Order: sequence, then structure tokens, then C-alpha cells
Amino acid sequence: MTKILLSIIVLISICSVNTPALGMNNSKIKLGIDVLIESNFEQLKGMRVALLTNHAGRTGSGELTIEAFLNTNSCTITTLLTPEHGFYTTVPAGDHVKNDELFNLPAISLYGANRRPKHKHLESCDVVVIDLQDIGIRSYTYISTMYKTMDACADFGKKVIILDRPNPLGGMIVDGNTVEPGKETFVGIIPVSYIHGCTVGELAKMINNEGWLPKDYDGNSRQCDLTVIKMEKWERWMAWEDTGLLWFPTSPHIPTVNAVRGAAMLGIVGELSVTSIGIGTTLPFQYIGSPYIKPELVEKELKQLSYQGVNLVPVRYRPFYGMYRGKDCNGWLLSFPLDNLFAPYTTGLEIMLAYRKAYPKYFTSKNIKKNSRIMFQKVTGTADLFKALMDGGSDEEVMRLARKGIEDYLPIRENYLLY
Repeated sequence: MTKILLSIIVLISICSVNTPALGMNNSKIKLGIDVLIESNFEQLKGMRVALLTNHAGRTGSGELTIEAFLNTNSCTITTLLTPEHGFYTTVPAGDHVKNDELFNLPAISLYGANRRPKHKHLESCDVVVIDLQDIGIRSYTYISTMYKTMDACADFGKKVIILDRPNPLGGMIVDGNTVEPGKETFVGIIPVSYIHGCTVGELAKMINNEGWLPKDYDGNSRQCDLTVIKMEKWERWMAWEDTGLLWFPTSPHIPTVNAVRGAAMLGIVGELSVTSIGIGTTLPFQYIGSPYIKPELVEKELKQLSYQGVNLVPVRYRPFYGMYRGKDCNGWLLSFPLDNLFAPYTTGLEIMLAYRKAYPKYFTSKNIKKNSRIMFQKVTGTADLFKALMDGGSDEEVMRLARKGIEDYLPIRENYLLY
């Protein structure tokens, strides 16, 4: 492929972040919130509502979900609940979010002193409505916040309504190992594959009906009174660009849909801190590189790989902050031609294996900081993958572990697909 053609691919990718794809179905979908509004909030008439949402929770026309609720007389908002990154999605990953007052409502953070709503937070409501834009990656904590909220509602006898939204990776891509029993954490709370291929509504039904919520005081798995308000006209094959919707940042380093795709591919890579993944640049999760590598050595190994849904274009870039701040990095820009055969988790690990062959000295346990090891094991849901990658496991062993559990997950997932 010539340099001219590669440049054209990069230009098309950058220009098409929020632009309808050629040949797409131009009929705009209706989100769960749109369907609810169209019914004049029928399922919430006369009810007191606690709303779990943030700045990315919007109608198809771009109105904030919280504003749509405040503008109706059909129900009353009593409390605003917010996930990691805060209501305005500006708080960095891992930083605690404080309680606040927004829209003249108490705004209770579920990523601060509490990650599960307390009884006092829900006593003034009849129902908790959840409208969160997930990104299709298991380690993204909005799933965990939904899980904890469903558990609290089951415990305190409150109804739950999920306003469904598209998975920005589409509904067909399923990739990566599942969380091992006993390895559940807030960045891997349910036994689904790393790229789960579900909407939040589908995940909520799975959580509720598979007995994944904690056990109650009688030793039985809790179940909440759950309703999912489905989207209309969304189909599983659709990429985000096919929906006709704008993307609103869900967190500081997920400003675009291509950042979602990059995070799906490089998120676990970044936990190891052996290479930059573009954090600190204007294209987070869309660069990979280092000041200390010779790209041609890695390129030699990359040419042996066969993958779809991503192009790696040789570039040099400089992070403004974070890893390698102020240093030029030799590496690659990632662009993403739309492809439902894209396997981001697998591809990210294959790139790490290419790095390992070119620079084996970086891939030993003693060179990985303790916190990096712990976080890698948490987000992958297993200790075995780290050991194989860092202690000389074969490529085949690494890739086998990267698929572990997915065969059991797929038939479970099939039972809960709404679209």
C-alpha cells in the first residue's frame, strides 16, 4: 500500500468521526429516552424518579435527558445520580466525584464515598431510571454502576427502568475472555467477554435473570423489578455512524467514537505502561508508540499478523502530558474502517506479542510496576494472561487465554438480545 493511499485512509477516518458513512441507512433511530418522551412518560406517570445519567445521556435531538424529565409534568425528579467522571464527564478516570447540587436537585455521586446507592438516597423515589451511554467495553465502569444500582433497588424495593442506547461498537462484535469466578472487581463486575456485544438494556436483563446480583439475606440472588425501554430502528450491524446520532464525550479520554474503538483495542495495553497509547495527545487511544523503539523492528512482526477493522499508519507524535510527556514517540496512528469482524481485544494483544518479539526485555514481570500488574489483572479479569504475557508464555498460550470463557458466554448472551 502506497504512502498516498495510507494518507487518504487516515484523512477519511479523521473526517468521518461524526459523519454518516457512505451507503448507510439514513433513517434515524429512536433512543429509549425518545420512546419514553413519545409516550408522554406513560410508564412513569405520577411517580417520583431518581435519575442515573450524565452529560452524554441525551435525546436523539441532543437535549439532555435530565432536562427532558424536568420539562414534563408526568413525573417528578427527586434525585440525580451520577457515575464515574461526574455529571459533566470531565473528572479523570479513577478520581472520586463529590456529591453536588445540579438543576436544583441533590446530585449523589456513585463514584466517591459510595458506589452503591444507600437507602437514604432512594427513599424519596418510587423508581430509578438509568440512562447511561456505555461504550461496549466490560472494564468501563458505567456497567458496574448500573449493577450496583440494580442491587440497591432490589434490596430496597424500588423499580428500575433502563432507557436503552446503542453499543457504539455495534451489536455484533464479541471478543475477549470473561472474568474468572472470584476475580470480580469494579472494572470487571460480571462474567461477560471484554467486548460484550450488548446494549445496556440487554446487559441489565442478563444481570437480573442470570442470578449475577449479590445474594439477599435468605441466600438467594436478588432480582429487581426491571423494565427496559427499547430503542426503535436500531439494528445490531450498525456502527455509531449508522445511527445518525452525535457522539458526546462519555469521559475525558473518550471524546470520539474512534476513541471508543481505540480503547477497546489498547485499554488493556495501557495498563502495562510499556508503551504510549496516545493519552496526553489530541487523539487518545489512537496512537501507539515510544521514544525508545525502532518502528521497523516492530513493523517486521506486525506484517506477520492478519486482522480487520484497523489500519496502523507509521507516524511520530508527542504527548502533552502523561507517559512520555514532551517527547517524540515513534509509532503508529490507528484508523478504523467500519468492519463487524473487528476483534479489538485480540488485535491489541497481537500487537503486544509483536512488541514482545521485537523488545522482549520489556515483557518480564520484574519490569512491570506492581500497580500496573494489579490493574492489568483487574481489567482482564484473570491473573493467567499477565503471567503468560510477561513470563514467557507462547503466543498460542496468550491467545488461548484471551478467548477463555467466551464459548460459555455466547449462548447466555443469545438469550437476552433485544434487537
